[in-house]
Amino acid sequence: MTSKQRSYLKGLAMTMNPSFQIGKSGLTTEIIDAYKEALEKHELLKINVLKNCEDDIKGLAIAISENTDAEVVQIIGRKIVIYKQAYDPENRKIQLPR
Repeated sequence: MTSKQRSYLKGLAMTMNPSFQIGKSGLTTEIIDAYKEALEKHELLKINVLKNCEDDIKGLAIAISENTDAEVVQIIGRKIVIYKQAYDPENRKIQLPR
């Protein structure tokens, strides 16, 4: 992903509300499956890591990206933004700049 594409996705994510939260239980297979489904529908996800989550935020972002084959766009404070282009061309809503 180029810096121009990353910047574009950051701009889109700024207007989004977090669609998921990670709490005390951390990452589970059910949560990963939910992320995969949501990424196929929306392509861009904003995840809020709650204060009661004891896991490292960067470690969580890496684990999410590895398990969903998505890219980490940014980590700001306790928020993680990830992107993955939808497999189905009909579900593709985001057109990245070249």
